[in-house]
Amino acid sequence: MTTFESTDSVTLKIWDRSAMDHTLDAAVHDLSTRANAPKHSIAVTCSGPNTFTVSLNR
Repeated sequence: MTTFESTDSVTLKIWDRSAMDHTLDAAVHDLSTRANAPKHSIAVTCSGPNTFTVSLNR
């Protein structure tokens, strides 16, 4: 999994389609926890082929 430093977003390249839901759920949970923000304030966008950006909406 990706480590979050002091950033409000992370970009993930997910090759294994069967792991996509779990990986994105984990990234949302991790960013939400680290930013001390509710999960509904986290956005997931498809930013390219197999590439997703998980970011905090402020």
